[in-house]
Amino acid sequence: MDSGDFLSILKERGQLPGAAEATQAVAQNGAPGMHTEGTTILALRYRDGVLVAGDRRATAGNVVVYDRAAKVLSVDDRSVLALSGSPANAYEIARLLEISFQHYRRTQLQELSLDGRLRTLSRLLRDNLPMAMQGIGAVVPIYITHEKDGPQAGGRIYFYDVLGANFETVDFCTTGSGSPIIRGALYFLNRWERPFVERDEAEALRLVLQMLETAAEFDTATGGFKSTAAIYPQVMRVTGDGITDISEADLATHYAHLQVGG
Repeated sequence: MDSGDFLSILKERGQLPGAAEATQAVAQNGAPGMHTEGTTILALRYRDGVLVAGDRRATAGNVVVYDRAAKVLSVDDRSVLALSGSPANAYEIARLLEISFQHYRRTQLQELSLDGRLRTLSRLLRDNLPMAMQGIGAVVPIYITHEKDGPQAGGRIYFYDVLGANFETVDFCTTGSGSPIIRGALYFLNRWERPFVERDEAEALRLVLQMLETAAEFDTATGGFKSTAAIYPQVMRVTGDGITDISEADLATHYAHLQVGG
């Protein structure tokens, strides 16, 4: 997982509390002493909304812990949180975010504003900073929403660093250990081929699946499509009509056309 420049600097200087102890525990006890991490997630804005996808692999060092991890979670009826990093911390952050949104809606009798939702997630990530500083609990999410009214209407993609700072990206975003492999390809395709926002869902979905397979080819922590085990990535669409899953049947059809898997 790509934890960001700040943690990289601390790691290089040996200033990550607990990092040496964690390494020693792994050397003594093997892979079970390592923390589990999830990779690679991707959000892409296309003509009708946003596609959000994640591979299903969770790893602990060089050990595959689980191949059916859920990394794309809906937190209300119009927004999705895609997660890379420590699954235990990430799932807890997603749960608290969902509860915060529900509590505000029930007590204030209205939806929390977009700025309020972004700040809530920033606060949860800042609260998680002690775990991230230890090198065992960093979470790097992407927040995707489809706003109905006002100047912010339409599909929106926001990414965060481990300190809780958020940034909006217009066309696409990817985080996790496989993200450096596909980020350049995504930029090239969007800038020099055909803008993603002009593509229909079928074309955008094929592109998302191709990018995840590319990440899996060069990043051992990213799980690829396995036809023999029927392991598919997790893909959701976020549009003005709400949030829906791309079914495994639809994914199977697209993979058949891509002729991948084994």
